[in-house]
Amino acid sequence: MLLLLAGLLLLANATADATDTVQHALVRDALNRAEAGRLESNSMRKLADDPLLPWIEYASLRHDLANADPADMRAFLDRYNGQVAANLLREAWLAELDRRKDWKNFRAFYTAGGNESLRCAGLAARLDAGAPDAGWFDDALALWQTGDALSADCDAAFALLDARGKLTPELRWERIDAAAEDATTSVMRSAARGLPPDQAALATAYAAFIDMPNDTALAWPKTERSRRITAIGLARLAKRDPDMAQARLARLASALRMGEADRGRVHYAIALWTVASYLPDSARRLAAVPASAYDAKLHEWQVREAMARGDDAAALKAIAAMDAAQRNDPHWQYFEARLRERQGDAKAASALYAQAARTATYHGFLAADRLHQAYSICPSELTVAGSDRAKVAATPALVRAFELFQVDRIAWAEREWKQALAGFDDRQRQIAVALAQDAGWYDRALFALGVDSSGKPVPDELRLYTLRFPLNNARTVQEQARIHALDPSWVAAEIRAESGWMSAARSAADARGLMQLLPSVGARLARTLGIAWNGADTLYQPLTNIALGSALLRQMLDRYNGRTYLAIGAYNAGTAPVDRWLAQRSQLDPDFWIETADYKETRDYIARVLAFSVIYDWRLDGQAVPLTDRMLGRTVADAGKRRFACPTTSVAAVPATADTMR
Repeated sequence: MLLLLAGLLLLANATADATDTVQHALVRDALNRAEAGRLESNSMRKLADDPLLPWIEYASLRHDLANADPADMRAFLDRYNGQVAANLLREAWLAELDRRKDWKNFRAFYTAGGNESLRCAGLAARLDAGAPDAGWFDDALALWQTGDALSADCDAAFALLDARGKLTPELRWERIDAAAEDATTSVMRSAARGLPPDQAALATAYAAFIDMPNDTALAWPKTERSRRITAIGLARLAKRDPDMAQARLARLASALRMGEADRGRVHYAIALWTVASYLPDSARRLAAVPASAYDAKLHEWQVREAMARGDDAAALKAIAAMDAAQRNDPHWQYFEARLRERQGDAKAASALYAQAARTATYHGFLAADRLHQAYSICPSELTVAGSDRAKVAATPALVRAFELFQVDRIAWAEREWKQALAGFDDRQRQIAVALAQDAGWYDRALFALGVDSSGKPVPDELRLYTLRFPLNNARTVQEQARIHALDPSWVAAEIRAESGWMSAARSAADARGLMQLLPSVGARLARTLGIAWNGADTLYQPLTNIALGSALLRQMLDRYNGRTYLAIGAYNAGTAPVDRWLAQRSQLDPDFWIETADYKETRDYIARVLAFSVIYDWRLDGQAVPLTDRMLGRTVADAGKRRFACPTTSVAAVPATADTMR
């Protein structure tokens, strides 16, 4: 009897899945037809009860906005008021009405607010209705004061402000100053046109200086504004040519009587863009930056620059200059400990290692290795009552999000997801993430755990490791790791870092699939391995992508003589930068080499992948290859592996920094 019931359940599930597939196929076809302007009324009737009907209608109306009937738009917006599809269509429709200059209908559909372009159009629409009132002038002046480059609708509004004598020289300078901070020099020149001739000439000279600093600034009035413009222009120049910025600052600072804040702004930019390339004058230029101009980024670069030179004392001094919050991050606790250890202060180093090792972070794991102790991890599992799960699953916006995900409309799905989460408390948000994982939408855990919908940190959620570190296609990962003689936890970690386990992921550079391979790389590897290749979309096949990505990891590992940390860096940045950094700093230990990599993305990437490997060791085996061994591609017997333990007082869920394996 039990076997019969089980068989019936399997049959029922298979039938439901088949029906679901048919329904999704119908919806996908309807969306495609709607987007092409070929949707037939009988298709709409078949899908009258489908949760994605609003999106099908949206696609149909959006296709031909130029000929859309305002009555049809009003009916849609009223029918789906507050839904994402309605909000998107309203915005597109208003942009169309602005294009038509149909101000009567624009006023009928517009509500205050929106982006700057809509606000500018709103001013034009209100002006079309009659003489402007005080509120209109206030709104127009608010846009003027942003300093942003705005649409032609705002140009017309600003012309009226000027004609009515509202744009005083003070307000023109206010816009010029705001535009200068963003280096929007075209706005500066435009705002200057209504100034008295001598002031207009000066404002135009300011704009020219920001575009390309020159010695004409020597003749400027010695005012706070002149000094600020000089600092802005020289700081921008420093990004392109730190040496030229340094030379011009030497000539201009005294002549314009620049104070510490303005000089510091320039010295900061000169130092940052010098040290970011480890140029020879880095240490001197870092020392020239006044303490008041230092921020967390420059403190870190000061440490890296000293590390790259092997100057441990200078690196320790730079860490000591950090504020308490930065210095007490596990990242810098670990490196302070390493530096103190190298200087022979084992007691201080041990205390710092112990603090860092209490965190489930890359640097925490490295610190635990130095102490030969278990890795700190305090996992938590989400337990959910069926009624709570059902309630969250029935949320209309979430239903639409999951349905859109199933029919490959990811951008729309993400918008519906965001709207759904905005109405959830923390518990409901966690349940939504679990539902998303069940649906194969794995990357929701990356974006929706650890912070609430307002962006406020929720550190305890970082302990939901099973949700945050999915393990789909585990058999394929292990099989390909065995074929290519790789650590399976490393392969899984690469997938987590590259795509968040989303097989349909595609980057702006056209890298595709789980391991984010470029089509050209995929085609080359497929030829080498004798794997069938049917064009770039082959990379969306999980098994093929993992096979090709694993082969690429093997190639990188062989190129760098088994040094995993270099292979990881090359997988991210390419071999040329890694070869260059090796030539420059081959004497550095692996942890110091990673920390001094030129590219922030690559520094963070190597750290993330190594840390992710530890978590996947926990998931796959319950114990971990020590990170210091994994860096060098060394395997160890079970007796040499790290165990996992939760500290008595848990600090394993730390604030969301770059070090927390998001």
